Amino acid sequence: MNAYVFPGQGSQFPGMGKDLYDADSNARIWFEHANDILGFNLTNVMFNGSEEDLKQTNVTQPAIFLHSVVKAKVMGDTFRPDMAAGHSLGEFSALVASGAMEFSDGLKLVAARANAMQKACAVQPSTMAAILGLEDEKVEEVCRAIDGVVVPANYNCPGQLVISGSVEAVNAACEALKAAGAKRALLLPVGGAFHSPLMEPARAELATAIEFTPIVNPRCAVYQNVDARAHKDPARIKANLIQQLTAPVRWTQTMQNMLADGATKVVEVGPGNVLQGLFKKVSRELETAAA
Repeated sequence: MNAYVFPGQGSQFPGMGKDLYDADSNARIWFEHANDILGFNLTNVMFNGSEEDLKQTNVTQPAIFLHSVVKAKVMGDTFRPDMAAGHSLGEFSALVASGAMEFSDGLKLVAARANAMQKACAVQPSTMAAILGLEDEKVEEVCRAIDGVVVPANYNCPGQLVISGSVEAVNAACEALKAAGAKRALLLPVGGAFHSPLMEPARAELATAIEFTPIVNPRCAVYQNVDARAHKDPARIKANLIQQLTAPVRWTQTMQNMLADGATKVVEVGPGNVLQGLFKKVSRELETAAA
């Protein structure tokens, strides 16, 4: 069974999508359509901007979404997912690529999500940190013991968990986790505490937009971040999307469930190869490829 997966924030790179734009007339149409929807020249930043330009959340998220979805669209009949999933932002790409949501609706939601997250980041100094070489349960236990807001945010693969919260609480947790045996505790260059309770203003703002966005049954089950389970029901998909900003990304569990449900090949659609690497840490025998 073919599993198609879509990357999240951090996979962007200067020049992303230019090869698609130059090589395929249909891709050019989708790229230009995105510029019209957004009201600014996103493709110019993607093709000609610096790494710093691409790090701005209101650019990064629509850029990765656009690159991923256009890649899926130009695949045509060869895009045949038996199951799909996306990491954080990538969940929106997965839903559009699998037919649950229209391209324009998905892009508008992603742009609204990015702007809402940027606003939430400005409310309180907050950050994230990658914890390497410690069991998930130990990270959860240490976070619970820290004063202030710090929670597991991204279960990326066994032995790699990202925590998220206020600057003070994350720093305190990093010290406590190193003392508890973590190989490394690395602060990440992010603008705020994604997938934590500090994103509540963004979740509330995005909830209305999601409620009014038409969502239909996707062509294949989409494994969602909130519970790592396969979903096709539009009402459940919406409810999980609304929870996503303040809940952890259960990617480790998503990979394990996809494999348990019969995935034999994983195709990463979008910039970078991060997700292929994470799958290889769960199963070395699994076939992986880039779209």
